[in-house]
Amino acid sequence: MSIDWKAKLSSRKFWALLAGLLVSVLLIFGADTGTIEKVSGAITALGSVAVYILAEAHIDAAAVESEKTNAGD
Repeated sequence: MSIDWKAKLSSRKFWALLAGLLVSVLLIFGADTGTIEKVSGAITALGSVAVYILAEAHIDAAAVESEKTNAGD
């Protein structure tokens, strides 16, 4: 069974899970609040960028496929 990383990286649930997991680990090891906020912010920003890029790639691929279909008519 293989993991569909494209689907995982475009999932907001995945990024929320990752943020929650890392914040929990930071809390366990006694990180200060400022560090936890920075890590959460970085993960949220990275997740937003990944979702945007993958969504745009999907839209672009659909447009190219549509052009191919219309050119064949």
